[in-house]
Amino acid sequence: MTSNHTDCHYCLQSLRGRKYALREENAYCVRCYDNLFANSCEECKQPIECDSKDLAYKGRHWHEVCFKCAKCNRSLVEKPFAAKDELLLCTGCYSDEYSSKCFHCQRTIMPGSRKMEFKGSSWHESCFVCQHCRQPLGTKPLITKDNENYCVPCYEKQFAHHCYSCKKIITSGGVTYHDQPWHKECFLCAGCKTQLSGQRFISKDEHPYCEDCFGKLYAKKCAACRRPITALGSAKFVSFEERQWHEECFNCAKCCVPLADLGFLTQGNDVVCHKCGSA
Repeated sequence: MTSNHTDCHYCLQSLRGRKYALREENAYCVRCYDNLFANSCEECKQPIECDSKDLAYKGRHWHEVCFKCAKCNRSLVEKPFAAKDELLLCTGCYSDEYSSKCFHCQRTIMPGSRKMEFKGSSWHESCFVCQHCRQPLGTKPLITKDNENYCVPCYEKQFAHHCYSCKKIITSGGVTYHDQPWHKECFLCAGCKTQLSGQRFISKDEHPYCEDCFGKLYAKKCAACRRPITALGSAKFVSFEERQWHEECFNCAKCCVPLADLGFLTQGNDVVCHKCGSA
């Protein structure tokens, strides 16, 4: 810019017929302007004169010829670039060094493109889709099966089990009984309706019962203690002439010696050891 009417605001020399620069409505000769206001180039550390193009990024400045990729030295002027540890890199170099690979297609996720992340892996937005309907998942609820992602409706149609009792979908957990799936909260004792998940139970006519209900409804009673004989787990019992005893209850009626592994005699409704029977 030239002028015939003003003086330099700093050195007061005439600007008549000379180039000058304006700053805050004040005119400066080129030398004063560069000394006072020119930014230092990040690359070459020299001032960026007022007649040079000043390229700025996040408060830093470069000459046009100095604005280049820190790895391959190609110009970044009017080209996309990325910053890493205060270094500027072209998209190619940045991708080679730092960009994630798409979990689905294994191609690089380029800087500036939208990246979806799930369970420590990354996807292109266009690759992060339901395996069945191929619709984008975005931030929708999803379920993973065999390393494939499904939207909830497709997963339920393809894989979800329906509870044998209430017929509703079992989304997680559940109990299998007679090869049929049940919700934990639906797997109840057929007698008292208490939940049996995680509890010991007995099956009768394809219905599950807790020990108490089974004992009350179906179990034979011990001839000694009259409690039910359920035979759960490792429980043992003794049977003789249509009577049953818990193994620990099968004792001599007179001396109380255990008879489970011994010979015994009967005296009326009692069982006794040979010694008491002979006496």
